[in-house]
Amino acid sequence: MLTPAFIANATATFPRGRGPPMDFGRNWSDGRRVLGPSKTWSGFLFGTFFALPFGLVMAWLILIAPPSLELVPTFGPSVLGAVPVVLLLSGGAMTGDAVGSFLKRRLGRPSGSRTLLLDQLPFVLLPIGLGLLLYPTTFVPAFASLEGILWLLVFTLGFHAGFNWIGYKIGAKKVPW
Repeated sequence: MLTPAFIANATATFPRGRGPPMDFGRNWSDGRRVLGPSKTWSGFLFGTFFALPFGLVMAWLILIAPPSLELVPTFGPSVLGAVPVVLLLSGGAMTGDAVGSFLKRRLGRPSGSRTLLLDQLPFVLLPIGLGLLLYPTTFVPAFASLEGILWLLVFTLGFHAGFNWIGYKIGAKKVPW
């Protein structure tokens, strides 16, 4: 179900930092950057919209699956009706990633530094939280159990580490985390 969030987060580095920073170079009241130079509008938009077609294909596959094969709830009554949920997942992932950067700056961590959990979890927790509020019939079945949340956390930590290492090896990321 979170495939659009993972794709958005993994591809946001493709613009390689080109474009204006999301915080427009401004500092917070503590004198540190609001988000830092690595959060750009080009990365935010690229990640969000690159993931969109993958999410819509996923929504279509879920809709055509026989009931015995349904693993996750549908994203909407149709592929077009799934657009808001897919945008919530992909754009929510980018927003969650920015929230993680904001918190890292407040903790005095420089941009690009490794911070366990803040590097891995906000990009999935924010869209899930919003989804539980805005689309409960879609999100509650997948994320309302302790087992589902624990599985998500373990999976995300491993998946995030693996994709970041691949991104580093192919030159899409400056650091392997």
